[in-house]
Amino acid sequence: MLDDFFIRALIAGLGVALVTGPLGCFVIWRRLSFFGDTLAHAALLGVTISLAVDMNISLAVFIVSSIVALILLRLQKTTNLTGDALLGLLAHSSLALGLVVLGFLSFIRFDIMGLLFGDILSVTKIDLIVIWVGGLAIILILKLIWKPLFASTVNYDLAAAEGMNPEKADIIFTILMAAIIAISIKMVGLLLITGMLIVPAAMARNLSNGPLQMVFFSIIGGLLSVLIGLFTSLKINSPSGPSIISVALILFMLSLIMAKKKL
Repeated sequence: MLDDFFIRALIAGLGVALVTGPLGCFVIWRRLSFFGDTLAHAALLGVTISLAVDMNISLAVFIVSSIVALILLRLQKTTNLTGDALLGLLAHSSLALGLVVLGFLSFIRFDIMGLLFGDILSVTKIDLIVIWVGGLAIILILKLIWKPLFASTVNYDLAAAEGMNPEKADIIFTILMAAIIAISIKMVGLLLITGMLIVPAAMARNLSNGPLQMVFFSIIGGLLSVLIGLFTSLKINSPSGPSIISVALILFMLSLIMAKKKL
């Protein structure tokens, strides 16, 4: 019989996969892969702040990542710097600040490998509540803003002309990105969070003929990655987070083969 910690890991992983699927599609459509990395770098600052003030890690990461995301949106309007330059500036600045704060926390013991690469096997019942309640909230909000968000993804000016308020949808989407990073940080870690968003969605892009189909395949890819990755991790005693992303990569490679056969 599987141990309780493994059951909790499965439930947590499946919950995260259900949310990263649709969000990952928008990351692909909007070419925001580096944006996800920026928020992941900012997450380190959130983690160090949570350790310093004894605050819930997910909450601290969400707050810091949201602030960084909103700063990015502000800078895009008030400076002449390109988007990639702003992303690089915020990513490395927040990472540096996180490392500086981390340097002052030598009196606190924590698992640096788990922080960087995740430790889904250590999730608690409280973590499960955060993941599933937070995940359901993200999906509900994404459904509410789906039309203006998708319209602005296709043509921002046209969406604005139609009165869909794409700017508001963009702000909400960036906050949702911060939220998914906050609730999934324990699963795949700082360095692999973006992979959970991008790789299943990229796989789905190779197999789908439309946006809704891509969302469906992305969710399926994420679920399979978690299931196969965790059982593989248990079988060969490999790190759980990297195992999940590795399976997602294999699924992506298989999707390339299937895509070629469709041509």
